[in-house]
Amino acid sequence: MEQANRLIDRWGRQINYVRLSVTDRCDFRCHYCMAEEMTFLPREQVLSLEEIALLAEVLVELGVTKLRITGGEPLVRRNLGWLLQRLGQLKARGLRELVLTTNGSQLARMAAELKEAGVDRLNISLDTLDPVAFRQLTRKGDLSQVLAGLEAARQQGFKRIKLNTVVQQGVNEQQILPLVAFARRQGFDISFIEEMPLGQMQSSYSRSQHFFDSDQVLQLLNQHYALQPSPYRSGGPARYYSFADSASLVGLISPYSHNFCADCNRVRVTAEGQLVLCLGNEQALDLRGTLRAYPGDKAALKQRLLQAMQIKPERHNFSHTDEVQVVRFMNMTGG
Repeated sequence: MEQANRLIDRWGRQINYVRLSVTDRCDFRCHYCMAEEMTFLPREQVLSLEEIALLAEVLVELGVTKLRITGGEPLVRRNLGWLLQRLGQLKARGLRELVLTTNGSQLARMAAELKEAGVDRLNISLDTLDPVAFRQLTRKGDLSQVLAGLEAARQQGFKRIKLNTVVQQGVNEQQILPLVAFARRQGFDISFIEEMPLGQMQSSYSRSQHFFDSDQVLQLLNQHYALQPSPYRSGGPARYYSFADSASLVGLISPYSHNFCADCNRVRVTAEGQLVLCLGNEQALDLRGTLRAYPGDKAALKQRLLQAMQIKPERHNFSHTDEVQVVRFMNMTGG
């Protein structure tokens, strides 16, 4: 593929991984992701499934090899199966991996449909195995429903299933070891994520007081397991470690303590069609306007995407203060 037809930014990084949000809505209200009372986008402001499918097709033509479907909670989007079927067909045209991130609440009824559509891997958010704590963290969630979804997904035989845990001091750091033990029993991988400063939290919540870094996670795990660095790469920012006695992997996603911007290969598209060029910056470019002003015009969309590479920032600059560094909530950004 000619360089002129690839998504390469000013720093020489090729973008081959795009996270596509299909909705800003969610059936949970996890406090690090969104406020308890949310105002969601009107339907007409959200990209249609047909618009997302066209965008995905163009992205693959520009060298994107991995697509991740996110939300909000993507499985609450009506007719999502149709879109996944369309995206699965892009594997014949250069897409190598179709992945989905979910809270697991709808997996029990949808796992088979996802597998049939061509989804290769699943990431499932799970911050605790304590039902009471789970309800408090998610404000609305039922742990038993998520566990049933995990079992349904396991039975479908996805290439890999990974749990994602946002670790917070004084909230769920005591769940690290139980979650690792659960992942090992089930044959899942698990990643521990440093909380990121996205969106204005309630005044009583302090991100700085709850911060728990990846080095602390690794130190705790090394007291119980003989972990070794793994060469496995998922295409994202996680650093992986393997066990001597298990096929499961532990990943660490460390936007603060181990900045991964030098190797950034990712952009995000929000549910309303904003191309977010860096998770840690407000800067974004409108794609919805192009999609609707020039319906079906791949050339116009390609030009817009290639232009965007000239304004992608070199890196994020998160700090450990309680200052809001990015106004949009995580559900708006897309996973």
